[in-house]
Amino acid sequence: MELENGWLTGIKQVMSPHCDERPNGEVPSLLVVHGISLPPGSFGGPYIDQLFTGTLDPDDDPFFPQIQGLRVSAHCLIRRDGEIVQYVPFHRRAWHAGVSRFAGREHCNDFSIGIELEGTDTQPYTDGQYVRLAELTRLLMRHYPITPARITGHSDIAPVRKTDPGPAFLWHHYKKLISPSTGD
Repeated sequence: MELENGWLTGIKQVMSPHCDERPNGEVPSLLVVHGISLPPGSFGGPYIDQLFTGTLDPDDDPFFPQIQGLRVSAHCLIRRDGEIVQYVPFHRRAWHAGVSRFAGREHCNDFSIGIELEGTDTQPYTDGQYVRLAELTRLLMRHYPITPARITGHSDIAPVRKTDPGPAFLWHHYKKLISPSTGD
């Protein structure tokens, strides 16, 4: 996996219309880890792709009318089996953080990359997800001014609104995987 023109090579790409240009040529300097499952608590299926592309059918699940018309995206999703799907090139602004603040700065979408993990706050994430997230993180750190201190959870930048990636996400394990001594 490499990076070309903001896109990862060798992975599935599903282009989301829910993105725009970063303000004033802003370069991403923050990585935000999220958790998502659609319907809530369910894994697999087409629904995350459909949400991020604005094609989710509200009749497919009783939960979906609550999120009908939501215009959200992330740069990437890491599925339970470790598959990475990219929706937005990294140089563009994905709409993943909403009302948010990091280190005193608001509007985190302006300067961040959003990575969704298919999961819930309470179910353990898979080993494959940690490995792929670490691999992706190390790649992004080589191309952007992202450091371990500038990696955070959605719950940390929007604590009143969000809880993901939740207590099931093992930050210490992930941080160990991205440390320089770990290697690829």
